[in-house]
Amino acid sequence: MTASLPKARPQPDTAPRVGFVSLGCPKALVDSEAILTQLRAEGYDIAPTYAGADLVVVNTCGFIDAAVRESLDAIAEALAENGKVIVTGCLGAKGDIVREAHPDVLAVTGPHARDEVMAHVHSHLPRPHDPYTDLVPPQGIRLTPKHYAYLKISEGCNHRCTFCIIPSLRGDLVSRPVGDVMHEAESLVRSGVKELLVISQDTSAYGVDVKYRVGFWGGRPVKTRMTELCRALGELGAWVRLHYVYPYPHVDEVVSLMSEGRILPYLDVPFQHASPRILKLMKRPASTQKNLERIRGWRAACPDITLRSTFIVGFPGETEREFEELLAFLQEAQLDRVGCFAYSPVEGARANALPDPVPEAVKEERRERFMGVQAQISRARLARKVGRVVDILVDEVKGSKAVGRSAADAPEIDGVVQVDGARGLSVGQFAKVRITAAGEHDLAARVVPRR
Repeated sequence: MTASLPKARPQPDTAPRVGFVSLGCPKALVDSEAILTQLRAEGYDIAPTYAGADLVVVNTCGFIDAAVRESLDAIAEALAENGKVIVTGCLGAKGDIVREAHPDVLAVTGPHARDEVMAHVHSHLPRPHDPYTDLVPPQGIRLTPKHYAYLKISEGCNHRCTFCIIPSLRGDLVSRPVGDVMHEAESLVRSGVKELLVISQDTSAYGVDVKYRVGFWGGRPVKTRMTELCRALGELGAWVRLHYVYPYPHVDEVVSLMSEGRILPYLDVPFQHASPRILKLMKRPASTQKNLERIRGWRAACPDITLRSTFIVGFPGETEREFEELLAFLQEAQLDRVGCFAYSPVEGARANALPDPVPEAVKEERRERFMGVQAQISRARLARKVGRVVDILVDEVKGSKAVGRSAADAPEIDGVVQVDGARGLSVGQFAKVRITAAGEHDLAARVVPRR
């Protein structure tokens, strides 16, 4: 994500110009894209530098302390370099923290607030006369490369995990109409997008809030439900990758679609921990044993499935024995891709009030041990792919070398495939490669010549 704007001198222009700084997760990035799309639809230009902007919008993250600091620093830089700043995003929903740190900002909004941001832009930078909507391509303005895009299917979350403040920032679950989601997906694919990354706070819960009501796409009924949405997305001819999937029983239906080749065999499932007591303190759904049973079932139904997850170590009260339970789960589950975070006391999270906080040094030591175990698992699982021919989506080309991703690799968070003999390939192209070597996270490969 863009953390700051360059400081070059402006070029003269007649249209008002808005600078934009986007921080945070893919869901925040989608919010940024919505605001940028509306700005362009109304005739505003997007300035690539602070000095070239009439004002700057900063979309913030406020989930953990480090993100809060980064957001406040970004606001400070924008104020210093430009002076006119509108703040939006999750940090804006955390009381007066922005105003207390930076009283000179023009306005502050919470997340998912396109219309409110636009109202503030209009107040401080009147919209251009007689804007034309054909300034905006059908797929809108995006911050990702042209060949992949995030597709947000819902906002908010019904869970009340004690370490998380998302519901207080973004509210309860609100599912987008399935017809709207499919229309956006179609527009993205028509614009050249080859990979759709489905995101939300809880993808498995899509449609729960509207009781899975039937919507329409292309004149035919489609239920507002994860399985039916995935089946429809699978008809568009792009890779479809699922993120933030809670391990509910109906996920089995989606795995069947993966085994049929309709969507990518990839599941991002946030397990978070394995100790029953810690999971209860976290107020997480499901149990360790059920999760292991589901993992075995998913792999039996779809042997090529890639399983990704995230975990928290050093949660308040976590004992050494409970951490060892987590390591044992990791060994048994043999997950393909894993992220691990040391617990951070997010302001407003109920977990902060739990007894027996884990010292920072112990948190970090456990995180390093955890990632050491996972590195061994990852290396062994990737080594099995040596010699195989796989499809990749090319992200970067430099001469005879390229960087791509296989079905097992989501952008920015997973590994990559480093490709030799790539002359003639182009970014956004699919290619067949033979895996020649494997490390802890990445693969090496050569292009398979076309016959």
